[in-house]
Amino acid sequence: MKIRIKGNYPQGLEITRGERGVPHVKAKDMAGVIWGMGYCHAMDRGLQMLVMRILGQGRGCECLDDSDEMLEVDRFFRRLNWGGRLKEQWNLLNAEEQGLLSAYCDGVNAYLSRKRPLECRLVGYKPEPWIPEDTLMICRMVGYLTLAQSQGEVERLFIEMVQAGVDSDLLASLFPVEAEEIDRDLLSKIKLEERLVPETLKWLSPVPRAMASNNWVISGAKTATGNAMLCNDPHLEVNRLPNVWYETTCQWGNQYGMGANMPGLPGIVIGRNHNLSWGATYPFMDNIDSWIEECKEGKYKREDEWLDFTVRKEVVKRKKHDPLELTFYENHHGVLEGDPNQEGFYLTTCWGPSLSGANSVRAIFKVTRSATVEQGMEALGKLEVAFNFVFADNKGNIGYQMTGLYPLRKDGVNGFLPMPGWDPEYDWKGFADPKDLPREYNPECGYIVTANQDQNHQGVLDPANMPMGDYRARRISQLLEERGNHDFHSTRAIQMDTYSIQAREFLDILLPAAPDSRGKSVLESWDCKYDFDSQAAPFFEAFYSELRKKVFGEAGIGVDIMVHLEQETGVFIDFYQNFDRMMTDENSPWYKDFTREQAFAAALAKAEEGYDWNKTWKDVNKAMLTNIFFGGKTPAYLGFDYGPIPLRGGRATPHQGQIYNSGGRQTTFSPSFRMITDMGEKVLYTCIAGGTSDRRLSKYYKDGVEDWLEGKFKKLEGQLPE
Repeated sequence: MKIRIKGNYPQGLEITRGERGVPHVKAKDMAGVIWGMGYCHAMDRGLQMLVMRILGQGRGCECLDDSDEMLEVDRFFRRLNWGGRLKEQWNLLNAEEQGLLSAYCDGVNAYLSRKRPLECRLVGYKPEPWIPEDTLMICRMVGYLTLAQSQGEVERLFIEMVQAGVDSDLLASLFPVEAEEIDRDLLSKIKLEERLVPETLKWLSPVPRAMASNNWVISGAKTATGNAMLCNDPHLEVNRLPNVWYETTCQWGNQYGMGANMPGLPGIVIGRNHNLSWGATYPFMDNIDSWIEECKEGKYKREDEWLDFTVRKEVVKRKKHDPLELTFYENHHGVLEGDPNQEGFYLTTCWGPSLSGANSVRAIFKVTRSATVEQGMEALGKLEVAFNFVFADNKGNIGYQMTGLYPLRKDGVNGFLPMPGWDPEYDWKGFADPKDLPREYNPECGYIVTANQDQNHQGVLDPANMPMGDYRARRISQLLEERGNHDFHSTRAIQMDTYSIQAREFLDILLPAAPDSRGKSVLESWDCKYDFDSQAAPFFEAFYSELRKKVFGEAGIGVDIMVHLEQETGVFIDFYQNFDRMMTDENSPWYKDFTREQAFAAALAKAEEGYDWNKTWKDVNKAMLTNIFFGGKTPAYLGFDYGPIPLRGGRATPHQGQIYNSGGRQTTFSPSFRMITDMGEKVLYTCIAGGTSDRRLSKYYKDGVEDWLEGKFKKLEGQLPE
């Protein structure tokens, strides 16, 4: 179906819709293609783009909803200052790159100037034209929110646990610190403005008794066709409409590209062209640091001097209230969390790419036109936000490159701990060369897997200090090793696999230690798969939850705290590896009042109390896909939401299906988009949790959900001139 483009547009541009409404953009040159991408983004995902921009600018109360909740969102984004110094980033782009980015904005505005989303009319918002700085700001946002943000949150949790009096040896067993590195006196003086654990919950101080994405590439030596293959399924939030990702195919001259990007960003973020494919996961890079600032009378200490902060005043306009002025205090370490006029110790925090954007846009443009794995590694190695990219080309090569601005610190400094801001020795010394980050090219084993696990051994530097558990990576590697003739069907089966190595390893400890019981019998017969009809999977999760409360709650942190961390944060979704290690290690310092086997048996018995044995995994692990604008507040008959839908898999299975609460709302980790490609074909197999359009009345609003649930893929085909 051909899309009629109104108004002026690049000569030779043609946009058609293919299967599931995925647009195909054909143009004479790349500038024409990028213009067409902008037009399609505005047409199909205009609301998504505009909401992202409004939130990033901290203008929710002005443009959307003047509520107390939205005011806190605005305050959060104003503090981060994503809009700061964007013009500098624009000036770093060369003339061609500026031309491409301007073409994207022209395409966006060509559509939005004629037709704005209905929801904008409902709230009285008339969108301003899309400008290059908006795209540069979104580059920053997508690399921080829920990704780098989680590293900052776990570092805050560590400080809270120190201040609550949790023993240093116990802390050292859970976090990447040595007990002797913990300056309890100094850390206890920090005034925390925001806490992960509310102060109303009671920490249990020690007493005398003491107490989530997958990608992989396969060389031709292990595939049925003899060609390299790439598979990717980024695990992001899926309980939303529209989906995070937007699919596109495009053609210009004798080149094509296809895959997924995010509305607001031009180019192909993950996907392929004729010669090269690339896919991404998150590496849990520690590129966010905090410094302790000693403050008084509005100043901060720097060596023997007291210096003035840079004062930034922001005015939040409100639809129903008077404007609110916010004041932020900044220095070279970042934004202060507190008021320096009140004497004390406060934190400043900086995320490495906080003033970035230009190099990320440049990297996406370059990789879209790269022809070899080495070119792709070089192009995306310059990306400023942190990702694990894998590559495969049509010459049979495969590769891996971690990306992101990784700060160089003084030798021996642990970036997980807040540093003394008054000592210049603790300032960042620049950023790492991408070639010193983890990377690999054509390994002997014939494949590369990244699944948020520790990849430090593949680089000169150690950028990750709190990676996810390696269970998914181990399972994927296990399945890749089982055969030497992988194809679409075998790799699809890996993406849909729900076997949990984590569960197997816990059961190997539990079953010999526990007395006979109904719960033990259920788990003994379990195949460790988190399938929809499994009755054992939800019971194992009940046991696992009780075990965490027993080991960490009773033995030092407090049961109420553990319940809060489990039910209201993503701590155990992202950072379960060290907690698991301490639960399975019989010599763990957390086992002082009871043995490992006693803890496991007690947790099983507790989980059995009042348990509903009839429920299955699909009964308990389900989520509603809610419209991003209305947020689940519309009546069901209007059809803005979909579900609830069950999610297969758990935290540690290749097909992840994790549901949890964070920031006061339900969220998920699951394969938001799946893609598989064989580099001997001009085909990309994909499925997406949602549809192409964010328009409720469009047939492409949610038409892909059921296929995504069942693992049914569609076929995108690259097109070249005859």
